[in-house]
Amino acid sequence: MNQESNKQGDADMLEVYDFSGGVRGKYVDRFAQGCNVVVLDPDVARVFTDSESVNQALRALAGIIQHQNEKAQP
Repeated sequence: MNQESNKQGDADMLEVYDFSGGVRGKYVDRFAQGCNVVVLDPDVARVFTDSESVNQALRALAGIIQHQNEKAQP
């Protein structure tokens, strides 16, 4: 949208909401630094229904991998 089309406004937007002084993308860098998004396939999402269960499983898997790597080294 360009500036001209924004001046017409949105029928749902009340006049008391004035975003004319807003800065677009002000926090985008901060958000990108602290956010990791992974999209799960539907079959996996049925098993791991929240971030806690995903993190538990990945920590367990990481421990197994680490243990196997330590065993493989002479």
